[in-house]
Parts: sequence; C-alpha cells; structure tokens
Amino acid sequence: MNDYELHRETLAVTHGERGQTPAPGVEDVTIPVHLSSTYSIPDVDPDADLESLDPDAGEYLYSRLSNPTRNALEHRLAALEGGTHALAFVSGTAAIAATMTAVVHPGDHIVAFEDLYGGTKTMLNRLFAERLGVDVTFVDATDTDEVEAAMRDETRLVWMETPSNPLMHLCDIEAIAAIADDWNAVFGVDNTFLSPYFQNPLSLGADVVVHSTTKYLNGHSDSIGGAVVTDRDDIMDELAFLQRVGMGSMLSPFDSYLTLRGIKTLPLRMRQHEENAMEIARFLESHDAVTRVLYPGLESHPQHDLAARQQSGFGGVLSFELDTDPDGTAAFLGHLDEFPLAVSLGGVESLIEHPATMTHSPLSQADRDTLGISDSFLRLSVGVEHVDDLLSDLDEALATV
Repeated sequence: MNDYELHRETLAVTHGERGQTPAPGVEDVTIPVHLSSTYSIPDVDPDADLESLDPDAGEYLYSRLSNPTRNALEHRLAALEGGTHALAFVSGTAAIAATMTAVVHPGDHIVAFEDLYGGTKTMLNRLFAERLGVDVTFVDATDTDEVEAAMRDETRLVWMETPSNPLMHLCDIEAIAAIADDWNAVFGVDNTFLSPYFQNPLSLGADVVVHSTTKYLNGHSDSIGGAVVTDRDDIMDELAFLQRVGMGSMLSPFDSYLTLRGIKTLPLRMRQHEENAMEIARFLESHDAVTRVLYPGLESHPQHDLAARQQSGFGGVLSFELDTDPDGTAAFLGHLDEFPLAVSLGGVESLIEHPATMTHSPLSQADRDTLGISDSFLRLSVGVEHVDDLLSDLDEALATV
C-alpha cells in the first residue's frame, strides 16, 4: 500500500521510523535519539558533494546537515500533511522566517492576514518591511475580495493563518490559493491551530504549510520546534539551504525525538481536545458573565460553514470575552485552578492566556482595539482532562465576575 493511502492514525505512529535499522541484528521499534554531531565516511572522494548526501540511504556527514532522528520526523511530517518534503526547524518562528526568506527578496510584496500571531506580525513589520525592504500589506482575509484587491505585480507571497490567533477568524484556503496562482505568488498557511489531523492546506491549493511543532504536534509542552511542508521542489531547495547552511536553524535530535513521540498520539489527543472544547464553548456561550465566544465549531460563529467545509474538525482553541473590567478579569484568572495563566497552546494540559498583556502585547493599543482584543478578552487552550473538572473550575471562577 502506498504510504499516502494509509490513514493518518497509522502514519502518526509508524511513518519515518520503520526500516531505520541502527546496526545489524538490531530492530528498534522506535527510532533512538542520534546525538552524534558528526559521522565517519568510508573513504575520500574528491568528486563528492558532501552537502548532497542522501540520508535516506544512510549517508550522513554532520548533524547540522542531516540527522537520522530528525530525518525520521521530517518524513512523518510530510506524510501527515500529504506533502512531498518537510524540514524541521528550531522553532515555529524560525520555520516562518525561513519560508518567507526563501520566497521574497528586497522590493517584493507580501499580502498577509491582519489577524496574525503577534510574533509573526512583528517579524513582518520589523524584519521584512523595515530592514529587508519588503513591502507588506495586511488585509482582512475573511473577505477574499480584500486579498484580491491587495495583489499586485510585485506580490511574491500570500501569508495566512486559519483559524487565526486569537480571534478565530478563518480564510477560504481554496479561494485564496486560486488568487495566488493567478498572480504567480506563493501561498503559505500557518496550520498550527488545527494540526494536520483537522486541516490539510496543501490539498486545498496552498504551496507551503508551517507549524509550530511546540503546539499540537509535540502535544506535551516539553519541546520547542517548527516545521515546513511543501510539494514544490524549488521552495524545498531554498529552505534546505537556509535550514542547514544559511541560518543553521535545524531542530535538535532530542527535540526531534520528543516530537516524533508526541505525534504518535496526535489523533487521539485532537479528538479529545475538540470534544472538550465544544462542551466548554457551549457552556461559556450560555453564561451571563460572557459577552461573546469565538469557536468555529459553534453554529453562532460567522464562518462556521466555511470551517465545516475546509476542516475535518474544529480544534481545541477558543476565545471569549468577559462582561467586566480589567480588575474583574484579573479576579477571574486568579480563581482558576485547572487553567494556568501561560502562553502557548496545544499541550495535553489546559491553559488560559490574556492576549492584551501576553502574546499580543507587542502590538499598540490602537492595533489591539482595531482587532477587537480588549482587556477582558481571553484565549483558552483546552486540554484533555475530564471536561467536568474543567467546567466546574470555569463555573466557580465566573461566579466572581
């Protein structure tokens, strides 16, 4: 059977590790952590291109260039996203920076969603626009016509998150892919919030998909990493140069191992994340102390139909706004026991985050107001604990509002 005909539950457990025999007579069920920084080669070949060694054939030279544990992870990531190539980076930010650097040059133009993760937006403004001479236009990508209107001859990259962080806005991947194709631009999608289990942008026309593997792919809040998956050989060549030589931002063997191990339970975890998130979203939507709940799984979400069409599930992240002032918000947060106040998301444990003072604090107050991120706006990463315990904790804290 062809690997891509296997179900993702199977790919998540076995793909990339089978057949990687470390020594004669040794058959590891899981690939070990290959910590060696360098590898011996059989002989001197004056015509050899040492940076073009084939790790799939057991050819290794130096772990910055390729490592068996990282190689296994990259194969698994590509399989899960239905892509041809994948590269693992030291962080999600590094993966995004490498992707953008691989595609754009000074004088080029990027069209990006106005509702991006704060770090990505800061990167676009301070690195690409201010220092590298790349023009950036932010648009409300929930309206596909705005994306079309922002395109121009110099546009080389269209960059989206869907759902977005933290407002849970969606963009129509298939429609925007068609626009990018019409303008000969590369279309990149940050798929961190849903993971490959619930959404596959490449199958909808995207050229590149990125992940913060720190989140759902690892799933245990004990590793930082990033990944890029693509079907395009030209983009892969540029990314490989940046990962291994230009930036040297490859994922470490131990973090590769942790991510490989975490991915084995990705399908199980994602189903539980979604089940819990749906119950909590419905509970919050019915509570008098909550003014709005943003979760694409709710029929009240303005883009629920789009979510149902392009996703196979709704994920474990939701946002909501309390009917109170900053002091009331602080009191609510202080009464929670099962939701630690912390950045990041996608781990087995539930977390709550205050975007205005945490992930989106680099943005100005005016920008946050424009986006709708108030001082009483909160984001939940719903874990896999028993949902009754999570609901009880929220109910007691809401009683203080």
